[in-house]
Amino acid sequence: MLKILFSPSEGKNFGGSETKQELFGAINARDEILRAYNEVALSKNEESIKKLFGFKKFSECEPYVNDVYDSELMCAIERYQGVAYDYLQFSSLSDEEKKYLKQNAIIFSNLYGPILGGDAIANYKVKQGNDVGGIAPDKFYRERFTYQLDLYLANDEILDLRAGYYDKFYKVTKPYTTLKFLKNGKTLSHWAKAYRGIVLKEVAKGNVTSIKEFMSLEIEGLKILEIKIVKNKTEIIYDII
Repeated sequence: MLKILFSPSEGKNFGGSETKQELFGAINARDEILRAYNEVALSKNEESIKKLFGFKKFSECEPYVNDVYDSELMCAIERYQGVAYDYLQFSSLSDEEKKYLKQNAIIFSNLYGPILGGDAIANYKVKQGNDVGGIAPDKFYRERFTYQLDLYLANDEILDLRAGYYDKFYKVTKPYTTLKFLKNGKTLSHWAKAYRGIVLKEVAKGNVTSIKEFMSLEIEGLKILEIKIVKNKTEIIYDII
């Protein structure tokens, strides 16, 4: 099967009606960082909360001040909003396409670490790169989940659509495929995010189960310029046309 590694987004959708469930990985593996998050979020220390959330005004923080163990839950693939998720257009997909993403997309959250698209998570706010109560999320999850991810992905092919920052959470050691998007010969952040979302949508619509199937996809607006193979990484370079 094909598994797709994906990034989270700073923006979140509020609310949620999912029931509590065990998240991807070992039971209680996240408790230390979730408790540390709660200690700050519920501390009433406005400066500490603003620093963790990455806001300048406390009024911006207020919608996120909640107990992550006792909050409304939403599937991760639906919780996030931002450029990539705008272009994914999850709500427009069929039930089968949504199921595909819930089962096969792995999102690397700044709070929850690696989670499946269908994992139910609380609304939260951790600015990318920030520690959570003295815990560095990338190091925390790299140490606790690398072995689990290696086992989980052992028999799957991998399409890595993450932004580079999230390589810190998990380094893929088996053969994998990643994408690069150029427009007029230049890498543009906005369009890279947009096309990651578009590619994820097309992969779901095509029920893609392998890299071979992915290579046969025709994605509107993209043309393959070059394919580079360096060690275990195959990089497909696209021209945005």
